[in-house]
Amino acid sequence: MNQQSNINSEMESIRQNNMQGQRGFDKNPYISNSAIVANESISTTANPYYNNTNANQVPNTAQPKSTTDSLLGSFDTENFIKGALIGAVGAYLLTNETAQKAIFKGVAKTTSMFQAGMEEMKERYEDAQAELEAEQEA
Repeated sequence: MNQQSNINSEMESIRQNNMQGQRGFDKNPYISNSAIVANESISTTANPYYNNTNANQVPNTAQPKSTTDSLLGSFDTENFIKGALIGAVGAYLLTNETAQKAIFKGVAKTTSMFQAGMEEMKERYEDAQAELEAEQEA
């Protein structure tokens, strides 16, 4: 029990030292580079899952990438939401006959207004041209 309390106090001092110099999101104060072996009397060769070359290092406890990350790459939520909204609007327009009629009426109105505007522009151009001819004759 005394050995366990010594190990705990050593781990706490290492954690405190790490916290003083390194305060970042990528620094974990509970994981240190110098590991303390809890029971040095146990032979590391007795455990076939323990790598002897890393006997004095802390094992890597980082979580592997999830299958979602590996399948989708980097998932961009903002672009996903935009795509979902565009797809929903497209599906609505393709399946709703009332919406299609309203859109086609709007397009027809816009086209007729554009054509009327073009006719007006042609009339103004012809008027300006007639004025120029009148000035040249005078």
